[in-house]
Amino acid sequence: MLEILAPAGSPEGVIAAVQNGADAVYMGFGDHNARMDAKNFTRDEFGRALEYCRIRGVKAYLALNTLVADNEMPQAVEIAKEASRLGADAIIIQDLGTMMAIRQALPDIPIHASTRMGIHNLEGVNIAAAIGIKRVNAAPELSRRKLAYICRHSPIDIGVVVHGMQCMGYGGQCYMSAVTNHSSDNRGKCTRPCRLRYNTVGYTAKRPLSLRDMCLIRYMDDLDLIGVKSVVIEGRSKRPEYAAILTGIYSKAAIKGKIPSHDELRAIQTTISGQGFTDGYYADRQGTDMMATHDVDTKEDSVMFTTARKNYLNGEFQRVPVRFVATVAKGKKVKIAAVDDMKHTAVLYGSVPEPAFHKELTITAMQTQLHKTGGTPFLCAGVKGTVEPGLALPVAAWGDMRRALLAEIVEQRKPVKERAEREFVPGQHMPGHAEPPRLTISVMKAEQLSIGMSELNPCMVYVPVMEIYNEPPALRALLANRDIDVAVSLPRIIHDNEKKNVSDMLSRALTLGITDALVSNIGHIQFAKSHGMNVRGDFGLNVYNSETLRVLRSLGLSSATLSFELRFAEIRDMSKHIDTELIVYGRLPLMVSETCIIKNSTGACTCDSFAGIEDGQGALYPVVPEFGCRNILLNSKKLFLADKRRSTATLGLWAERLFFTTENAVECVAVMKRYMGQSNYAPSGYTRGLYYSGVE
Repeated sequence: MLEILAPAGSPEGVIAAVQNGADAVYMGFGDHNARMDAKNFTRDEFGRALEYCRIRGVKAYLALNTLVADNEMPQAVEIAKEASRLGADAIIIQDLGTMMAIRQALPDIPIHASTRMGIHNLEGVNIAAAIGIKRVNAAPELSRRKLAYICRHSPIDIGVVVHGMQCMGYGGQCYMSAVTNHSSDNRGKCTRPCRLRYNTVGYTAKRPLSLRDMCLIRYMDDLDLIGVKSVVIEGRSKRPEYAAILTGIYSKAAIKGKIPSHDELRAIQTTISGQGFTDGYYADRQGTDMMATHDVDTKEDSVMFTTARKNYLNGEFQRVPVRFVATVAKGKKVKIAAVDDMKHTAVLYGSVPEPAFHKELTITAMQTQLHKTGGTPFLCAGVKGTVEPGLALPVAAWGDMRRALLAEIVEQRKPVKERAEREFVPGQHMPGHAEPPRLTISVMKAEQLSIGMSELNPCMVYVPVMEIYNEPPALRALLANRDIDVAVSLPRIIHDNEKKNVSDMLSRALTLGITDALVSNIGHIQFAKSHGMNVRGDFGLNVYNSETLRVLRSLGLSSATLSFELRFAEIRDMSKHIDTELIVYGRLPLMVSETCIIKNSTGACTCDSFAGIEDGQGALYPVVPEFGCRNILLNSKKLFLADKRRSTATLGLWAERLFFTTENAVECVAVMKRYMGQSNYAPSGYTRGLYYSGVE
């Protein structure tokens, strides 16, 4: 049976979800969760909510799914400990370092991977399982076929988002809010700039980054069939009535197979969805039908919301099975026992039955009275017992005994199971390199390589694995230069059905003598290593703290690119467990999207002639093609720090990277010379990024 995992952004939200059939809820407690705009919970509220769920057989998960800085890690661990003491059933995380710290401090609590970890292939699931994660909430961009493959081979549970607002970019890989508004999605404070209008420079699309809400209600049986264990409803920042209505709909679909009619879905869409619904990713039907094309104001249905609130505040969803056993004998007190699904048992002795003058007590009559568990969380699953003939017992006595037994069972369900606790001990501080950082280069196209680049002798050049297949002349020059290491960079997204193609490319790279691979997802680490590659970490791994570097070292990486959402001070203090590099030049990538922005905007595959999208102030954000007909949205301004190298030289870095995207080969060389102190080149309209200001 599918677990219905519902959002709870407030104490009332917990009641709303539970009373409408949620099997589990996820909540934020304290800082470091991905919906900091939700009310979240105080300690006392969180504890009461967990007890409320425990009594009713509903699991409760703590959402701790943001990136955590080094100075915040002790607080994040303490939040996890407190949640464990109060009875949380699992913790949902994004950050690898947070996962390691919690695993050290709480070895027994289950950890689930958030969709924000961006796990989208079987290798990602397998490595998650290897480091102790018990469930992976898979990337929402996966189709049914891809999910079925993962579920069929997965060693752990797979969760799938089935309803809620969809982001254009892959989870954990969208930096648009951070770079443009200094408010980070990875820190739970996305300002949703993707929902704004943009000019597509000569084309008609006005909301090229805004997707309709996901709705997979019609696929509940199918999701169960392919092996999904949990279905997630998004919406922790929404009001409780939202959780009530949607949880009820999905619960009925899972339990009774009841799918809302077209008119019912339309009413729900009008009431709680501003952009309409789509099932495009799951059904593998991508295109303009997935896009929100215009403003749609939700019209709150006061009757629907009022009815929903009244129902969840005044009702009890009966879900906890309880069985009764009773003995009624002449001259003896009635003995009755109750046992629940967790083997909690209560025994009670009632009054002595009287002789029956009019109507004697029967087994059927006793069963009828004990089945009356309405208004409680309990559902009578059976009554057994014996009743001697010729006896009677008042109906009220049965009600009193039943209520007393169930009250005792409730008390037995309240205590929290204790878990082992240990101290979180950060790893030994390692300051990194004392000497000035070396210079690395990454390109998006082979055309950006040149003899001039080779003559400048960068430490390492990262070339997309897709670009080396034809062995361009400039690449041969780099490979011939013994002072330069050439590495291949893997696409940020590689679905299971695309691995064969990438595998052939990696084999080709090995024949050229290339033995280093730059990866952006944990699902690509073992994939690259299995081809004999030395693995290095790219920015997509979201290295935000020292503990993440420890995890990557344990996974065999030799270097890692630090998050460009960090401040210089945080980078300086970070413990460098492996070599670290930092992007110091280039158009920062704002998102990687499964839906093709270019084709949706132009109606055709015009990758080479699409300039990008333009915001209301006239800033142009280039859109470039990525492996698998995906897109990368780039920042309108280039990061430029050539005149700040005294600052970056003291950070303990192994290398600084020049991130070339839209530059031609001549521009690449000009930028390299400036960073080497050989010219005065500076781009127009540049930015210092987030290294000084940081993000919220």
